[in-house]
Amino acid sequence: MITISSVNIEERQKLDLRSGDTIRVTQKIVEKDKKTGKPKTRLQDFEGTCLAVKHGKEAGGTFTLRKVASGVGVERIFPIYSPMIEKIEVVRRSKVRRAKLYHIRKKAAKDIRRQIRNIRSLPDIEETIISEVAEEAKTE
Repeated sequence: MITISSVNIEERQKLDLRSGDTIRVTQKIVEKDKKTGKPKTRLQDFEGTCLAVKHGKEAGGTFTLRKVASGVGVERIFPIYSPMIEKIEVVRRSKVRRAKLYHIRKKAAKDIRRQIRNIRSLPDIEETIISEVAEEAKTE
């Protein structure tokens, strides 16, 4: 038997990935050690909402995940059969009515703009509170 890839292909084919799912991907990251220069591998998790699954269970099949990290939207495209992926697990299922959830990008931008508007209005409120406290201090 000839092994081309270290990936368990049957296991990956059984995965039922759909858009709307929250998926956690554990990926191998190769870094070089600063002192010795030898490559080191570590595992890194990426958990996000699945926006799209393309080309199904084919050899070139991919899925797109999106998460918000430190207030910034991050999207990554993972190949299903990549040997650099240690494991793929479905954390949560969501019922969605679309195959591709690209509209979530615009929705997230709209929510951020709304939050920025609210932040801008806060300093006005703080200034009025400070001025009221200062007037109370003068009357006492």
